[in-house]
Amino acid sequence: MTVYIKKCNCEDLQILQDISIETFNDTFKDQNSPEHMKAYLERAFNSKQLEKELSNISSQFFFVYFHNEVAGYLKVNTNDAQSEEMGDESLEVERIYIKNKFQKHGLGKYLLNKAMEIAMERNKKKIWLGVWEKNENAIAFYKKRGFVQTGAHSFYMGDEEQIDFIMTKTLI
Repeated sequence: MTVYIKKCNCEDLQILQDISIETFNDTFKDQNSPEHMKAYLERAFNSKQLEKELSNISSQFFFVYFHNEVAGYLKVNTNDAQSEEMGDESLEVERIYIKNKFQKHGLGKYLLNKAMEIAMERNKKKIWLGVWEKNENAIAFYKKRGFVQTGAHSFYMGDEEQIDFIMTKTLI
C-alpha cells in the first residue's frame, strides 16, 4: 500500500474544491434535504472561501494519496482559525474527508496521526474536533482513538441547525 501526505497550497484549489464537494455530499446527502445541501456546499466550498482558508497562516491542508491518487484530505486550525474559542494550547481538526472508494484503508487514522504529529510539534496540549451527533461511525472512530465528548455546538446546514459534538483528546 503506497500512502503519502502532501501539504496543499493555493495551486491545489480546484482539486480541494472538487474533493470537498464530493466527500461532503457523499457523506451527508442522505440525511439532509437537497436544498440544505446545496446551500451549504455553495457557502462552504466556493472558490473564494477555500482560497481564504488556504491563505490563512493558522490553517493547513494536507492531501492524502493512495497509490498516487488523491484520496482525501485533512484541515487543521490553530489560534484564531479555530471554529471555537479553545485557546492557544489547542489544535482543531476541522476536516478529515476521505473519498468513498478509499474508505476502509486506514486513511482517516493516517490523517488523524498527522494532525496529532502537528499538534505535538507545536507543543499543543489538546486536539479537538466537531462531529455531527448523527455520524455514529465517525464518533466511534474518534472514541476508539481516545477522544471524549467535552461539549457541543451548532452547525448550520443551510438554515437548518444541527448539533456537532465537540470531542477532545489530551496529548500531554
